Amino acid sequence: MIEIIFQKKQDAWNLYQHLLARLASWPETYSILLNEDRNRVQIPTQLYIDGMLQELKRSFSDFIIMTKREEWFRTILTEAYLFTEVEEQDQIIEIIYSVLEGDREELAPFMEGVEENGHIEKAVNEIFNEKISFSFDSFVKFRLKAYVEQLSQWVEIAIDEYKMEQEYQVFVHTLRSFLAGRKPQLAHLYLVIDENMSFYDQYFIEMKRSELFKAIDRKLLVNHPVYVDSGTIAPLLSIAPKNIYLYTDDAQQPLVRTIINIFEERVKISPISVFGLDKENFLREESENIR
Repeated sequence: MIEIIFQKKQDAWNLYQHLLARLASWPETYSILLNEDRNRVQIPTQLYIDGMLQELKRSFSDFIIMTKREEWFRTILTEAYLFTEVEEQDQIIEIIYSVLEGDREELAPFMEGVEENGHIEKAVNEIFNEKISFSFDSFVKFRLKAYVEQLSQWVEIAIDEYKMEQEYQVFVHTLRSFLAGRKPQLAHLYLVIDENMSFYDQYFIEMKRSELFKAIDRKLLVNHPVYVDSGTIAPLLSIAPKNIYLYTDDAQQPLVRTIINIFEERVKISPISVFGLDKENFLREESENIR
């Protein structure tokens, strides 16, 4: 009988339940046992003989990633960075998961290093191939040392991103509050964002930079100098149009997302190719009205 020894009873119980679920279809001959009094999970040596070891290794590796990894994230957040609120921990950990799942490509280069599955698989193979009883906590401390250090680095990166996102939310809230107190200067404003940026008034007449600069409320720049750029956000907030028709072929770029977050339902997004058609339709209707 091979034993995996734990310091914490809960860890022994969690691994036992995990293995039971994963190996439920195995015959009773291969039954995994739990010694609750001594915090030990017992594995029959018959598994090694009958070629069932690979599935056991995979199940043990999955236990580390599916159960222990998040626990380690929370321990690092609590002990190293003093993030004790569960809600904050959830948001930071979610950032890490989103990078691992490929949803935040901009952060991926900062989270390169130990290849997670490969490192765990190597350590698990080594310890099980030795066919000895072992302490789980010692296994983590020595054989997974580089991996746990990598988790700490990931947490640090995620915390930086979390703080930036919190600052961004304050930024958006502040500018929404400013916008709420503004009287609209135009019913419609047309904004084309490609390599350059062009503003058009409600009659599709392009607005010159000097005109936009004059429209900026100076209080906006004085009170929120860090938040506001004078080329885009400041004119939009100062004009405070009832509707913004925004034309772009990249609706996910940061500037476009910021405009949407500030102006919310006032913004309507369309591809750049639609701008010419909308302008033609407007001029045609104007011409017909004159007649």
